[in-house]
Amino acid sequence: MHFLYLVATPIGNLEDITLRAIRVLKEAAFIAAEDTRKTKILLKKYQITTPLCSFYEHSGAGKIEYILKALEEGDVAVVSEAGMPGISDPGYELVVRAAEKGVRVIPVPGPSAVVSAVAASALPADSFLFMGFLPRKKGDRRRILEHNELQTATLVIYEAPHRLSGALNDIMQILGDRRISVCREITKIYEEIFRGTVSQAINHFVQPKGEFTLVIEGWKETAGGTTGQEISSRIKDMKNSGIKAKDAVRVIVEETGLKRRDVYRAWLEDKKSKS
Repeated sequence: MHFLYLVATPIGNLEDITLRAIRVLKEAAFIAAEDTRKTKILLKKYQITTPLCSFYEHSGAGKIEYILKALEEGDVAVVSEAGMPGISDPGYELVVRAAEKGVRVIPVPGPSAVVSAVAASALPADSFLFMGFLPRKKGDRRRILEHNELQTATLVIYEAPHRLSGALNDIMQILGDRRISVCREITKIYEEIFRGTVSQAINHFVQPKGEFTLVIEGWKETAGGTTGQEISSRIKDMKNSGIKAKDAVRVIVEETGLKRRDVYRAWLEDKKSKS
């Protein structure tokens, strides 16, 4: 069995590709691409003549089996529309099946919208949570945001232009007017990195165009000045003391002024982290 290479490709600027990625793409038996039209542009620039086949979201299980079968004859390189395959794209399912069959999966690192956006955001980068694309339906989207309302790590979200306004308004309603960095068209001609608050971002992006990566400040303080880490520590102390959830939540709400549902969610998150 040969190797399955996950090759990171440029997220905008075609010069953002590694020498190793070019070599692997040239030497592979064939390349499975999420968007063959965009990949052909890249291959032409670097004079890569390796055969190409399409592999996208709706390719189905049959195409995955085809690629796995091809690995018996030679190495296969997988590329997404942009960035690293397997991150918010169909490459994930292929990696799962390849791992199940004992195929060696080799990542070839390169450009990343997530890492680039976090690095340029001017927000804490020591701990961040990548949430991918938010759900399309408003109710589902709000539930995801509510679930992460007390998340102290920086939040990173992908968003499409036609859903940006709805997402920002839900973020404002659920998470509050936090600091945010909205990164648009990273590495492309019209690259823009907006830094401000959520309300300022709503007013700024009235007619959004391009692809967006949102970097949102994590939950840091309550109105009373209590940090998320302090709440977590208080919860642990009360659990160790044998205090029941109902009583502990009531006490913490009285001490901090937080909403009951937020404290209860933090209690559940602590319980989940220990299970």
